[in-house]
Amino acid sequence: MESIVIGKNDAGQRLDKFIIKSFKNFPVSLVYKNIRKKNIKVNQKKSNPEYKIQESDIVTIYVKREFLSKMPTKHDFLKAPSNLDIIYEDNNIILVNKRPGLIVHPDENYHFDSLIARIKHYLFIKKEYDPEKELSFVPALVNRLDRNTSGIVIAAKNADALKFLNEKMKKREIKKYYLCVVDGIFKKKENILTAYLEKNESKNRVFISSTPKKNFKTIKTKYKVLLEKDGKSTLVIELLTGRTHQIRAHMAYVGHPVLGDSKYGKKSLKFKHQVLCAYKIKFDFCATTEKNYLDYLNKKEFTIDKRKLSIFNL
Repeated sequence: MESIVIGKNDAGQRLDKFIIKSFKNFPVSLVYKNIRKKNIKVNQKKSNPEYKIQESDIVTIYVKREFLSKMPTKHDFLKAPSNLDIIYEDNNIILVNKRPGLIVHPDENYHFDSLIARIKHYLFIKKEYDPEKELSFVPALVNRLDRNTSGIVIAAKNADALKFLNEKMKKREIKKYYLCVVDGIFKKKENILTAYLEKNESKNRVFISSTPKKNFKTIKTKYKVLLEKDGKSTLVIELLTGRTHQIRAHMAYVGHPVLGDSKYGKKSLKFKHQVLCAYKIKFDFCATTEKNYLDYLNKKEFTIDKRKLSIFNL
């Protein structure tokens, strides 16, 4: 038998998902069978897989000990460096300036290093994250950037912050601004570009159309020219939609590929990575009658130090 008192970071998720994430040796099919047979109870009462566990609930599991045993864990994130370029941090979130070339999450070629691994290592050293004490929650990223794009990434330190910020990101109440240098000079120095985008997973690239097509999603890219020099333009871009590779593909589609972007533009001997940076984040939460969890962040914006943006000649 195992009794678990639900903590704050585990509250709010479905009972079945909590069990599956917490006990890797517990076969999924048997999780549902044991909930149905009353071998998994909440507060000593029969429950169902969809029940959302609450803080201080007691989940009691009457199954073989082998299903509940935890294999000795080697935490791969401890192999990653713990150094971060921190822009802002409090008890709930951390904003980090990701360098180009670093992946945000593990991929098929992953060995140990990624932005989220570095954040976990950093928080582990600070004693703000201990995987041995957490049942199902791990620090997580709220937004992502391509491997070769630099800039601000938001990470949540607890489940409440993650849930809140994911919802705000979905509602587009977190504004993201980018700097990039593109080839060519724009006739219109400020504009909103609209097109349609389809993602091809197998080729890891997207395709743009000027007209609606099946499986294509609308994209809107707002740009403003900041500087023109030697046939190149430095732009500030606000994503009005957030699609995969949107800026890179959209700029290339209108004839102004991002410098250094070998996928949608052309290879460059001068630039190892695309000259694209998510340089500013603004929290712009809509007013509500209820006090929001992270209200203290509302209307605040965070920007990378200009000294680190010299490549854009600002």
